[in-house]
Amino acid sequence: MRRLIIASMRGSAGKTSVIVGLGRAIEKKIGYLKPFGDRLLYRKKRLWDYDAALVANIFGLKDNPEEMSVGFDHSKLRFMYDKKSTKEKLLEMLSHIESDKDFVCIEGGRDMAHGMSVHLDAVALAKYVDATLVIVISGDEGTILDDAAFIKNHLDLEGIRFGGVIINKVHDIEDFKSTYVAGIEELGTPVLGVIPYAKELTSLSLGFLSEALFAKLIAGEEGLDRVVRNIFVGAMSTDAALRNPFFGKEDKLVITPGDRSDMILAAMEAGAVGIVLTNNIFPPSNIISMAAERKVPLLLVPTDTFQTSKQVDDLERLLTKDEPQKIELLGRLARENIDLKAVIGTGNRPGARTGA
Repeated sequence: MRRLIIASMRGSAGKTSVIVGLGRAIEKKIGYLKPFGDRLLYRKKRLWDYDAALVANIFGLKDNPEEMSVGFDHSKLRFMYDKKSTKEKLLEMLSHIESDKDFVCIEGGRDMAHGMSVHLDAVALAKYVDATLVIVISGDEGTILDDAAFIKNHLDLEGIRFGGVIINKVHDIEDFKSTYVAGIEELGTPVLGVIPYAKELTSLSLGFLSEALFAKLIAGEEGLDRVVRNIFVGAMSTDAALRNPFFGKEDKLVITPGDRSDMILAAMEAGAVGIVLTNNIFPPSNIISMAAERKVPLLLVPTDTFQTSKQVDDLERLLTKDEPQKIELLGRLARENIDLKAVIGTGNRPGARTGA
């Protein structure tokens, strides 16, 4: 049984996406834990981690997402577990999920320090369960080099099976490989893969957008699987919007007040994949009927147009279970750009550390 700790130096490096990609590429039975839940979902009076639910759904895991996390809150964990009981809890959780699995991915917190005060940081996890630590790093070239140097000079990996790093979301992959990879490996940090940036992974599905905005769907449910690639804020006159070249872009979401019937009609005529109606204002019934007929989701939100636009702009682009094209793309990226044999075959050097 191969146990992997998938950690990252910084938030939003793409740990969950790497795990999904590995699961798709390796085509073996995967198990999953997220010991310190940090993306909370509350559904039907139950609390679980978003990433745990996502991985369970994608891979058809029978394990309950609620049971994939030790806890979600520093203050509660601090009084519930000490170092010894945390280790015992993790080993108990593993015993339940790994019996019929080929490998288990244990996802660390949002960065290497997250969870340290409650004994759930990535390095502690690797020690508790005798797992191989793989660190995902991403960002611009300078950030990636800084993180690689930090691992070498300041991260204490004594007694840890350190597999290496996976470098994610690289814009110019050939230039990066030829210019930087050798220098990173000279630090004593194995590079297990360099994954290119894929713009397709940054798009939003209307279903995810609806949930993230806590919107009320008033028409067009059949269109919730559509993907948003462009966003247009309809706060001007319809004539001005029609003259704006961005209004003609494909796969666009239009954000506009619910009483702007002219803008809503123009958006549907221009092929909008979805429309967010602000200020909690319902449009006339004929517009709702038209949207339903054309399968264009109308999402009603209480916030004004400016606030809603900012919320959409600030949304973290999270993967959902209903995006098969993204999931298959992650598998292909992992298959083509990660040394899968090295990732699954690492862990035979107890006590290895960066630079050793």
